Amino acid sequence: MDTNNTSRKEFLASIAATGLALAGCSSKGNPFEQTGDGSTELTGEKVKLLSVDGQVIEVDKAYLKPVPELPAVSNSAARKGIPGKKFVMVVDLSRCKNLRKCQAACNHVHHVHTNLNWLKVYPMEQDEHTAPYWQPTTCMHCDEPPCVKVCPVDATFKRQDGIVLIDQDRCIGCRFCMAACPYSIRVFNWEKSDTISEELCAQPYSCESGVPQKIGTVGKCDFCPDMIRKSELPHCVTACPNGTFFFGDLNQDSVSNGSETFRFSELIRDKAGYQLMEDLGTKPSVYYLPPANRNFPFENGLEIDKG
Repeated sequence: MDTNNTSRKEFLASIAATGLALAGCSSKGNPFEQTGDGSTELTGEKVKLLSVDGQVIEVDKAYLKPVPELPAVSNSAARKGIPGKKFVMVVDLSRCKNLRKCQAACNHVHHVHTNLNWLKVYPMEQDEHTAPYWQPTTCMHCDEPPCVKVCPVDATFKRQDGIVLIDQDRCIGCRFCMAACPYSIRVFNWEKSDTISEELCAQPYSCESGVPQKIGTVGKCDFCPDMIRKSELPHCVTACPNGTFFFGDLNQDSVSNGSETFRFSELIRDKAGYQLMEDLGTKPSVYYLPPANRNFPFENGLEIDKG
């Protein structure tokens, strides 16, 4: 990649973002050299900038405005993922008390609308003669994701590290992916989130952080790739006080909940781990450990979410 060209493009883009692009201006004058209108108090300190017609100009520092924080990685890098990784999650159903700290953390960080949840917690029961239990359910980040196959605009895509993401800059809101997902984990953004500030809404969208969510598009659990890129665990993992969620790299055969670390293969083998609806051939990247020897009674959980 030509880093010089990339830097030049990013520089020009930042100028445009701050309103300093001199569209339609000639190189014979500097429109920023205004002193008498009183609209801007000049500092006397000059800063050199590049105009859109390639001319170096000097403007007073008073005209510079803050540039919104750009995403940590480019859109193309976000779509490729992290090389050499294959991320997996393990959910230990015996540890879930339905505190929904995981759900609250996910919603807070991604500024999900209060009527929606990316992470859902369902009451489950094998049959009428067995005790009920709670089942946290996220996007399964399938190796054979039906949602990707039906998306007509490549808005839903699978990365090389196993994570399935949504690019809301491409999403047209057709909801084919919602219909195709057998886990019913996706949500539709019918309206602007009521949990996000105007300042965050003005930030450039990043499909790695999922912020800000866009009206008329689909959202879902994303495994927090912005945290993973910093070698940190997803928010649902760190928020759970009971260590219900384990997250890690299949290639390293290791998963952790922050305080405990296991070999993924041994954990699944020794505790009879399984995948939801594995007979469908979607090959989920989320595994469950059966609710054997549960740590908490079912009744200790919160009320069932009706929404």
